[in-house]
Amino acid sequence: MTSRYRSPEQLNSLAPRRRTVVKAAAATAGAAVIAVPLAAALPARAAEQAPDFLHGVASGDPLPDGVLLWTRVTPTAEAIPGSGLGPDTEVSWIVARDKALTNIVAKGSATATAASDHTVKADIRGLEPATDYWFRFSAGGTDSPVARTRTAPAANASVSNLRFGVVSCANWEGGYFSSYRHLAARGDLDAWLHLGDYIYEYGTGEYGTRGTVVRQTAPTHEILTLADYRTRHGKYKTDPDLQALHTKAPVIAIWDDHEIANDAWSDGAENHTEGAEGTWAARQAAAKQAYFEWMPVRPAVAGTTYRRLRFGKLADLSLLDLRSFRSQQVKVGNGEVDDPDRTLTGRAQLDWLKAGLKSSDTTWRLVGNSVMISPFAIGSLTADLLKPLAKLMGLPQEGLALNPDQWDGYTDDRRELLAHLRSNAIRNTVFLTGDIHMAWANDVPVDAGTYPLSASAATEFVVTSVTSDNLDDIVKVPEGTVSAIASPVIKAANRHVHWVDTDRHGYGVLDITADRAQMDYYVLSDKTKQDATSSWARSYRTRSGTQKVERTYDPV
Repeated sequence: MTSRYRSPEQLNSLAPRRRTVVKAAAATAGAAVIAVPLAAALPARAAEQAPDFLHGVASGDPLPDGVLLWTRVTPTAEAIPGSGLGPDTEVSWIVARDKALTNIVAKGSATATAASDHTVKADIRGLEPATDYWFRFSAGGTDSPVARTRTAPAANASVSNLRFGVVSCANWEGGYFSSYRHLAARGDLDAWLHLGDYIYEYGTGEYGTRGTVVRQTAPTHEILTLADYRTRHGKYKTDPDLQALHTKAPVIAIWDDHEIANDAWSDGAENHTEGAEGTWAARQAAAKQAYFEWMPVRPAVAGTTYRRLRFGKLADLSLLDLRSFRSQQVKVGNGEVDDPDRTLTGRAQLDWLKAGLKSSDTTWRLVGNSVMISPFAIGSLTADLLKPLAKLMGLPQEGLALNPDQWDGYTDDRRELLAHLRSNAIRNTVFLTGDIHMAWANDVPVDAGTYPLSASAATEFVVTSVTSDNLDDIVKVPEGTVSAIASPVIKAANRHVHWVDTDRHGYGVLDITADRAQMDYYVLSDKTKQDATSSWARSYRTRSGTQKVERTYDPV
């Protein structure tokens, strides 16, 4: 949900080829952007070294009887991500009940090739439900780190509680991924949810970093080709905090736009110029191929991230793909947000979601949702607040009262979904959302205009960004300055919003019992510091049967 920033001279030169919206601050003025080789995506290593696991290991998409394991092997020094180089390499794995890997329950092998960028996935089955396992990969006498994973509870199991880490929006150049480090240190997660923007597509200095590129990404140019996307994924997977979290619990991930290009829709993106940057079809295919190579994600529908996981009788989790099927975002004077012919989800995915919510027999129905579903009226805000908000969301700074990239831009889909929840008396639906670089706790009203007199059909917990700029970063003021002014104004204009923090970075921890679903919000001391500390900020919960959010004064 961001857009590139250019200098005035650059904007003038680019004006004919794309609509450019300034969402965030630029890199340090005058900083030189120096081309670096693809090898910059990797730690230095000797050419004569044996195969190595420089990008860590990971697991994802836990099932009651299995989990998806992932790694990437670097067989030779030149076989860096995106290079297309390197020999076929046999990679084996073992899964055990103990960290010492003595009680082995599964093992196997596969050949890593340049065709899949030397990534390896192993879809392990035959495991016990709700059980911790440890695993390791090996190649050519080299062992990977040992990692923990965990299977989901049996489908009909009574489950007392579940606990998930929740994150989104991690811009490499904006700072360090301390949120991942603090989640990894907990040791109590059943899994962690990444709600989109796991990577960003921009070149160095093209995306807001509070005026400073904290650490340079690779490649340094905007990623367009399969090799580019592979290189960028590889760079991210060298981050020690991200590697640490991947070794502690399975991830459940969906994509948003920046895994492909800003404000992506089915046939294009704001941040894509057809022809000058190749075809959209080719770019989208390259981005998706690299994503599925580099992420421990099991696609339920080929080429998408929408799928459903179940965690006993306590909860199921419907994961959405809100980029592959959507109509183009409304532009001023071009289309209407209420047009029933426009869609965010696509017909098949919306029908799938509605059917799953209706047939669910779990206590809680969680929805992994990459853009905010709650209405957000911003037209009544004063100019000093509207303009930085418009920059953050990529909106025209005058004359538009909503964010057309969110569900607000596709109101017929939202109306149909919320009416379905109400007419079928579907309770305990909780949307878990990222994208907007702010933390929110919302009721999801059937009619925002008359709320709270009208009903709330669901609730929504939105997590802030790991590092991507938010409002205080954009206007470059001390943390909390903007939020102190903006939060009460936003709440006054949006009565279903219980809390919004426009300024801080961090993560959430969602804890679920039969009685309530509670989100604990944690914030970082400074995203630009490798040793940033974490502190609890707020907690909100929805109690079973209420479809409303309330504040609670202690984290779980």
